[in-house]
Amino acid sequence: MTQTTTTEQQKHKWTFYRYGGLDQVGLLTPADLLALDELDPKLWAAMTCPAGNLEYDQKTLQYLDSDSDGRIKIPEVIAAVKWTLPLLKDQEDIFKGEKTLPLDAINQDNPDGKALWDTATQVLRNLGKADAKEVTIEDLADTQKIFAATSFNGDGVITPEGMTEDDMKTYVKNIMDCIGHVPDRSGKNGISENELNLFTKALSEYEAWYKVGEEDKTVFMAGADTEKMADASLAIHEKLDDYFIRCQLASYDKNFETANKGLEQEYLNLLKTSLSTATEELRNLPIALLNKSGELDLTKNLNPAWSAELSLFLEVTVKKICGEDVSVITQTEWNLIKNKLAPFYNWRKNKKGSAVEKLGIVKVRELLNSDLSSRALELIKQDKALEPEFNRINNVDKLIRYRANLLTFLRNFVSFKNFYDKNERAIFQIGTLYIDSRSFELCIKVDDIAKHSSRATTANTFLMYCECTNKVTNEKMNIVAAVTDGDAEALIVGRNGIFVDLKNRFWDAVIIKTIEHPTSVRQAFWQPYRKLGKMVNEQLEKFAASKDKAITENIAKQTQAPLPATKPGETNAFDVGKFAGIFAAVGLALATIGSALASLISGFMKLTFWQMPLAIAGILLLISGPSMFMTFLKLRKRTLGPILDANGWAINTKAKINMLMGRHMTQIAAIPKGSIRSFDDPFEKRPNWFLRVFIVLLLIILLVLAIPVSRNYTVSKVKKTFGIQTEAEKAEAAQKPAEAPAASETPQEQPASN
Repeated sequence: MTQTTTTEQQKHKWTFYRYGGLDQVGLLTPADLLALDELDPKLWAAMTCPAGNLEYDQKTLQYLDSDSDGRIKIPEVIAAVKWTLPLLKDQEDIFKGEKTLPLDAINQDNPDGKALWDTATQVLRNLGKADAKEVTIEDLADTQKIFAATSFNGDGVITPEGMTEDDMKTYVKNIMDCIGHVPDRSGKNGISENELNLFTKALSEYEAWYKVGEEDKTVFMAGADTEKMADASLAIHEKLDDYFIRCQLASYDKNFETANKGLEQEYLNLLKTSLSTATEELRNLPIALLNKSGELDLTKNLNPAWSAELSLFLEVTVKKICGEDVSVITQTEWNLIKNKLAPFYNWRKNKKGSAVEKLGIVKVRELLNSDLSSRALELIKQDKALEPEFNRINNVDKLIRYRANLLTFLRNFVSFKNFYDKNERAIFQIGTLYIDSRSFELCIKVDDIAKHSSRATTANTFLMYCECTNKVTNEKMNIVAAVTDGDAEALIVGRNGIFVDLKNRFWDAVIIKTIEHPTSVRQAFWQPYRKLGKMVNEQLEKFAASKDKAITENIAKQTQAPLPATKPGETNAFDVGKFAGIFAAVGLALATIGSALASLISGFMKLTFWQMPLAIAGILLLISGPSMFMTFLKLRKRTLGPILDANGWAINTKAKINMLMGRHMTQIAAIPKGSIRSFDDPFEKRPNWFLRVFIVLLLIILLVLAIPVSRNYTVSKVKKTFGIQTEAEKAEAAQKPAEAPAASETPQEQPASN
């Protein structure tokens, strides 16, 4: 396929529409669809998308993913359009979205269309619907009725259920048990030619290998009992070698006998613990304690962890090779046993065809001498012979699904028309999340939350990752929901909600991760005040905690310290001087705050009535304006692209989410228009009108009194009243010579008001 790279090279005249603040191509006519190979790939909304996690017909996605790599790409989409439209008599049908295919809608002038028409009519005849005028997806799904004359369906897989003869049914089951199975088109398990070939090969190899052992008389030296003897010997082979080597060391070095006594002590210490024959420490000890003769009595003084194996070894191996009355063996008898069984071990080491060993040599030879293998191969070939017919039926199914669903896919891949349409949903929107008195429409299924969140953070959108559980079906899935309006303070990890998928199934949802970004300008307006309130609350809590701690420590000290001695008749009087500074500081703070508030109120009261609202608005704008402006800029950057890219898409466009669309994607709970509301709340506190009127009058009086006070009662007078001086003022006063008070400043001449 050759793609043009400039609009000048394109022959088709396109129509572009403004969707989501972007120019996107309009798909309005069949000619637009057929000319998609001329559309510059840079103008497609997406270049690839995953073949899963979409709310879309899964069988259609399988058809679109022609190379079965799990991703749908531009060439595959164009190929689907080029295949579909020539098969329709009226190409406008693709815009109707009908779920059935009328027979007269197939273009019989096209050779491929004529073949599809023949197949569709044959299918209807097989189903007993010879007079039907249309074919449906449900008709094509019933392959058993379509192939009523045979149990085959053209996939080259035969199943036990499809076998009419018992011996063939058992043969197929044997292959599945020994080699494995593959599913056929009906979903049942069966075998293909590959499994049959592997099974027959294993039968031949196993029989040939077994025959070698039968012909060599040294291999089965005890006939059918040889294998039991070998297995019993092999189970204690290493422990017996270990025992006799220890005996040799004891005779070679007398000091080794002393070490053996230490082993006895270790064994006695082990007996002090709770033991069983499976205790690892016990099984690691020698099979028996050494004796000077170097013999091993297989009936007594044995390690209990190995007594069962040794007893079996004595009965099935030692007595058959060394004699029925032998119960004590030496190194010589042990070597004799190993030499007798060595040919069997070597033969078994070269085993072939072990996959069919479970059947036994008798059954293996029976199957090799039967005609079951050739009969099974013939059935597989008969099944394969129907593959062209099944492919034609498959093409009818593909045409029905493309005719019904292909346009929807194009409007979610070539452009994002469905996403920006208020009456439609995009195929990546899988349902609605309800939480915090809001509904969230932009919900996308994700597989790996950690991987998705690391990429999606650049979308400048507040995202909630939720784990959803369906208690009815025991299914689980993860979704990401975009918060595009309202407040986000209550959307925290652990918050529960309900997710409703497009099949109207309810899932329990819980937030497990969030990516925080601004959600609305309204939230930004209140953000500074919330931060201030939060800061004040935290400081008050810290102050209260510190004071509580100080009081607790002080009480503890006082309860532990002795009371001060007092003279008879003397009492601890309250020292006003100690608290004068505190009172002065408190008075200074109150006076300063009162002076500032009074000045502010005085200035506000001087404004005319129309200036007062402007002043209030200016103050609010000064506080909230920067936060609102920054939020506005961030909201303009919200985009869908990174959210989809993180989910396996390759997006060409930013796909912006503006504030108007954000309010559509996240809807806040509202009482429906025309509803009747009652405000008779039995738990709402009734207003105390007398108290409210009293508070208002008190505030008016304080306001009237504050204005003249603010003009005369300055901070300097407060300092003078309480005698408060800074260190610099004290130094200056000390250097300045004392002056006699003027006559007018004598106490007798001071006004009474001072």
